[in-house]
Amino acid sequence: MSRTNFDQLLEAGVHFGHLKSKWNPAMAPYIFMERNGIHIIDLNKTVAKIDEAAEVLKAMAKQGKKVLFVATKKQAKEVVAEKAAAVGMPYVIERWPGGMLTNFATIRKAVKKMATIDKLSEDGTYNNLSKRERLQISRQREKLEKNLGSIADLTRLPSALFVVDVMREHIAVAEAQRLGIPVFAMVDTNSNPRDIDYVIPANDDATKSIETIVGTMCEAISEGLEERKVEKADNDAAEASGKAPARRTRKAVAVEAEEAEAPAAEAATEEAEA
Repeated sequence: MSRTNFDQLLEAGVHFGHLKSKWNPAMAPYIFMERNGIHIIDLNKTVAKIDEAAEVLKAMAKQGKKVLFVATKKQAKEVVAEKAAAVGMPYVIERWPGGMLTNFATIRKAVKKMATIDKLSEDGTYNNLSKRERLQISRQREKLEKNLGSIADLTRLPSALFVVDVMREHIAVAEAQRLGIPVFAMVDTNSNPRDIDYVIPANDDATKSIETIVGTMCEAISEGLEERKVEKADNDAAEASGKAPARRTRKAVAVEAEEAEAPAAEAATEEAEA
């Protein structure tokens, strides 16, 4: 069963592309027709692509992987922040910090700086500073918060990116490509789908369209997280009741393998000596 149906997408205006004069020929397979000089997206293909992308994101979430949502355009900011935060996924809705993926170590330093400033407030040091120093630190903290936002909790590179408007977020897409991080994206008729791993042909300008697609992706992620939670609870219960063997460490497995090989090695030695 599909996660979205044709009528839902139609109502949300997902099918409205850009003017024919602004189209990217690489999007031809996803275009149904032209009406009044505007390209109309084939929603049957959109439905199929939504289902494909959602299943992959669900599997990622079940494995405990992080998906970074990127949407800095006005129509998408609030929607993406709300939906991504609801499933505990990081997001970037202000300017993309160049090198965020390719120079992740530097971004982590900025995050640590933010944590250091927070620590000053907690241990009382902040109150002992002059008014001018406090003002400078507060402004620095606000700037870091604005630029980093929810990625402050991202301790390692994300496993995937979900992008709204690949033309606007081309730097993020290029960085992900360079590092081999898969990109899921809403791709409009004026964009190039060739650089995207999971293309969702859709109107990336209308808030309703963005809300529908991003909402469906986040629902899939939520399902994956729930299944992960249930699986963990089942494993813990099984181990506690003794029905399942406790997880063995790599060292224990290696020792067992050596012990199993020892008799065979001894027998081979004896045979060679004889």
